Amino acid sequence: MSDTILFEVSDGLAHLTLNRPDRLNAIDGEAAYRWRDLAREVGEREDIRAVLFDAAGPAFCAGGDVAAMAATGGDGEVVAGLADVIHEGHRIFNETPKPIVAAVQGAVAGGGLGFMLVADYVVAGEAAFFVSKYADIGLTPDCGVSTLLPQAVGVRRAMQLLLTDRSLTAVEGLEWGLVAEVVPNDVLHERARAIAEHWLAGAAGAYGQAKRLVRGSVARSYRDGLDDEARTIGSAFETPDARARVAAFAARSAR
Repeated sequence: MSDTILFEVSDGLAHLTLNRPDRLNAIDGEAAYRWRDLAREVGEREDIRAVLFDAAGPAFCAGGDVAAMAATGGDGEVVAGLADVIHEGHRIFNETPKPIVAAVQGAVAGGGLGFMLVADYVVAGEAAFFVSKYADIGLTPDCGVSTLLPQAVGVRRAMQLLLTDRSLTAVEGLEWGLVAEVVPNDVLHERARAIAEHWLAGAAGAYGQAKRLVRGSVARSYRDGLDDEARTIGSAFETPDARARVAAFAARSAR
């Protein structure tokens, strides 16, 4: 059993925790498959009525594990395949009528934005910040970012994040509509759990169906967007520019 994402179920609540804190919870191949498999389990289990999603360590998620990508030797097909695995998990979480709350701290970068936005309600710690950084390594959005980000903040603001080096603070993320609440870091997980428990104590099925209806209104474009993202990031990964940037990034990380 992989421990890249921790998982437990208690009293109707599924609790998922990204668990690669030494890599800022960047997603490698093992974590990608674990994410998909847990999505399937959450979707299928009748005893799960709500989901709490968080991360271990100082950062929520730095996106894809660039060092692991570099180790593929520039094989865009492999990268696109892993994107497809992650995207299957995203589709299931997006479509399952079970509300998801995320507790987000520290850095949320690249594909980490997509993981965060899988949640239906996001609570951010006051020290959280949000960046794109895809172009820094010559790559393109994945993990639903090209669809979920403009849905959350609008096309123009999404472009600001994706086409510049702009970093948003937690308060700016709240103002943009990227997150629902900002709370002190020391009560972040307590607040997120309180939201999940509110759902469970009430008409959890009704909350879940409301989520399904709203998410379903854009589901077709979301699915198409995920497929397009996987193809595009795979192609981008094979470009000389991306190969050089990914290798340089991996070398810096190794030091």
